[in-house]
Amino acid sequence: MELSPEAKRRFSLQSYAPAPTIDGVEVVELRRHHDDGGALTELARFTDGRAEAFRDFTLRQVNYSELEPGVIRAFHVHTRQTDIWFVPPGDRILVVLLDVRRGSPTEGVLMRLVLGAGASRLLRVPPGVAHGARNLGAATARIVYFVDRPFSPDPAACDEGRLPWDFAGADVWEPTRG
Repeated sequence: MELSPEAKRRFSLQSYAPAPTIDGVEVVELRRHHDDGGALTELARFTDGRAEAFRDFTLRQVNYSELEPGVIRAFHVHTRQTDIWFVPPGDRILVVLLDVRRGSPTEGVLMRLVLGAGASRLLRVPPGVAHGARNLGAATARIVYFVDRPFSPDPAACDEGRLPWDFAGADVWEPTRG
């Protein structure tokens, strides 16, 4: 069987290889406990400010963010701060991460994953990994995130750097189709 010239020109094979990972980025699956009235998800258990799932992370601040449908909020990059993100299972957020650490074993590696979407997971984003989010849902999406450095609007202390939203190309924000 031969494909038509147009189909042959546009034909490609889908890759089933494992998605690339970035050194220091971790995803932790969480357990949801269900009963007749709903569900409970334990986000973290702390001992002296340290989460059991991330022993080398000391909690300094907990934040809550909302993202309107279709909005892209990117790219953030911290030089000192580690983020740990949680998106409620009923929301659906595409997260794009890009390792911009010079000399990192995964320098230049791009990761995409969806948080929420029926799953309960934590995502650890180390310093130097640019990160952003796009709300793929039809309603406001929420992110609860834990940080190891308190936020400061003072330019001398602020660790909230920015890169353009399309720094890795505008197409990285498009949902996978096909």
